[in-house]
Amino acid sequence: MPTSNGLFPRNFKKTFPIATRGEGCWIIADDGRRFLDASGQAAVVSIGHGVPEIGRAMAEQSSQIAFAHTSQFHTASAEKLADRLLAMAPPNFHNGGRVYFTSGGSEATETAIKLARQFHLESGQKDRYRVLARRQSYHGSTVGAMSVSGNVARRAPYEPLLAEWGHIAPCFCYHCPFEKTFPQCELACADDLQVHLVEPARGQAAAFIFEPVVGATLGAAVPPEGYTARIAEICRKNKILLIADEIMSGMGRTGKPFAVQHWDIEPDMILLGKGIASGYAPLGAVLVSARVVEAFELGSGTFIHGFTYQAHPVSTAAGNAVLDYLEEHILFERVNSAAQDFRDALSPLQSHPNVGDIRGLGLLLGVEFVKDKTTREPFPEERNIAERIRQACLEESVLTYPTQGCVDGLRGDHILLAPPFTISSEECALIAHALQSAVTKVFSA
Repeated sequence: MPTSNGLFPRNFKKTFPIATRGEGCWIIADDGRRFLDASGQAAVVSIGHGVPEIGRAMAEQSSQIAFAHTSQFHTASAEKLADRLLAMAPPNFHNGGRVYFTSGGSEATETAIKLARQFHLESGQKDRYRVLARRQSYHGSTVGAMSVSGNVARRAPYEPLLAEWGHIAPCFCYHCPFEKTFPQCELACADDLQVHLVEPARGQAAAFIFEPVVGATLGAAVPPEGYTARIAEICRKNKILLIADEIMSGMGRTGKPFAVQHWDIEPDMILLGKGIASGYAPLGAVLVSARVVEAFELGSGTFIHGFTYQAHPVSTAAGNAVLDYLEEHILFERVNSAAQDFRDALSPLQSHPNVGDIRGLGLLLGVEFVKDKTTREPFPEERNIAERIRQACLEESVLTYPTQGCVDGLRGDHILLAPPFTISSEECALIAHALQSAVTKVFSA
């Protein structure tokens, strides 16, 4: 049994080492063990652990003003970070866009849901309230965010609490829900949004939320060419807002500041979290396009929503310091070369009979494990393959992010790999070696 203490754990049946120090891509425990962070601690850490400049910037801010409530004050650190994020965003955010800072990604999703609803109220469309999403999606752990999420296993315990506003087919070529192949499929998964938008759903739809590259639930699934453009077109045609959840894919992880920029689309909102402060402080954000902002400015002028710690001065100071570090060390540009090193290191895994797919974009990669490589049949849920791979990698001192259910919500095992942008080719090789050892151990058992 684990040692008793007062902290409520994620899992009462596991023991957890005590993390005491971080250095680059490594986390060091109190007993001296060193762990190579191949997942960036849930795709959070972009600049690496233990960068002293970030702590100094936070200390400097806290010594000046640590907290000021946003109903009464703005702060320079929040305004500066907002301007910098908007400058990096697609063109429709540049002249008149705004940023709403939160304490994390789930709060960003909650904020976007309420922004979408109030946008339509301000525009005289009082019947529009449904925020549509995709099956097998995940947008956060709060009740509103879980309502739009389509992850079967994560929704199940809380089903009585959750609204069902509508979920369309996922965009997942490796396990196409229509059993088609691209391009002969003619983007049926995108057109499923239009199929769903029949009356009364069409008149009640407020927004559509999606991850441009699906992170945890599908293991870095990248859409085929034309998908995001088709989705954006359907949203425009039906007068609903397009929300890009870039909590995992944003802030450079896919090789561009925002993943939507790979396809030149302009969402109405972009959600950020995780990498925005690289884990140095709790921080999330909603980038709001100029046309959405204008509805509030010309309407009531007030967004009926708020968090005590929104736009927190110390957290936004951390965000500015992380962005400084990314720019000064040219880490945005480094993602593509590091990703190539990583893919090269992982490529021998592809020949293993139970490694079905290695996919992703930039330093957001997924490795899926299958029972039959030809049919892509997943392992039974009870085999718990992803967790066993995680444990085997941990024995090699490598940290990964395992998930089950990518095929149908219950079956389908993958691990997510999202290391810091500073990862070296030698560290990529260590991760690949640990994975090779893990698959050998798990699939020969």
